[in-house]
Amino acid sequence: MLATRSLITSSVTDLGVETLVAPARPDKTGAGTSAPVLPVDLRVTDLAKSFSGTPIFKDVSFGLSRGEAVAIVGANGTGKSTLLRCLMGLIPADAGVIDVLGTDVRNASGAQLRSMRAKMGLVSQKHNLVPRLSVLSNVVQGLLGQKPGVRHWSQSLAPAPSRDAAMTALEKVGLAHLASRRADRLSGGQSQRVAIARALVGDPKILIADEPTASLDPAAGEDVMDLFFKLARQEGVTVIFISHNINHALQYGDRVLGLADGGMPLDARAESLSAEKLRGLYD
Repeated sequence: MLATRSLITSSVTDLGVETLVAPARPDKTGAGTSAPVLPVDLRVTDLAKSFSGTPIFKDVSFGLSRGEAVAIVGANGTGKSTLLRCLMGLIPADAGVIDVLGTDVRNASGAQLRSMRAKMGLVSQKHNLVPRLSVLSNVVQGLLGQKPGVRHWSQSLAPAPSRDAAMTALEKVGLAHLASRRADRLSGGQSQRVAIARALVGDPKILIADEPTASLDPAAGEDVMDLFFKLARQEGVTVIFISHNINHALQYGDRVLGLADGGMPLDARAESLSAEKLRGLYD
């Protein structure tokens, strides 16, 4: 089993908030210095999921600290996307505990789940833009989780602060000049940049990316990954991403979680891994 403890878990009982303390790092004199105490945005314990009696995974446990980027890798059918859907409360897990931003996902009400998801951004391989609407309207719709209602279905109905937030998000991805263009007139790379803007417009705490470059050519895929992680670092958000590209997992992930054989045999710092080791998960 490949595994490493990248963070030391501690509880701040007086605040009722779990935190992660990063390991000590040497300073210029060679002495150890402690990294800041970081809040835990997500904690999974002994998670299990099956479909129609067929186990997908079990005994999956991990935690993510604020601002960490984690890649999830594994062969087809090991449950990567299923794991993300369980984390978001889109499908029920069979067993275990899922805590996301202080929400007990498995026992949360519908209203509590909606409130939790409003603090998350999602980018998937399918860009899921509304083709006949403008780029700006598609980004405004990223605020629907926080501000439900017809006013956020279109930029023409949205209040000025929402339009301004959407334009700011488009500026971050370099597409403000295309705000009025219909979404079905964009290239694949442009569409995914709009999807990133939509995910960022609500200032999420967690960004989830499910194979964000799978539908793009290699050059566009590299541009999108560079942009996505540049913005994620700038915003200080926690990132969970699935990728079949081993090099992307090692380049952009602080940690790599590997699913295989009905469990999670790998939880390691990216710098401690090699492409050869990750390929072993697919054998």
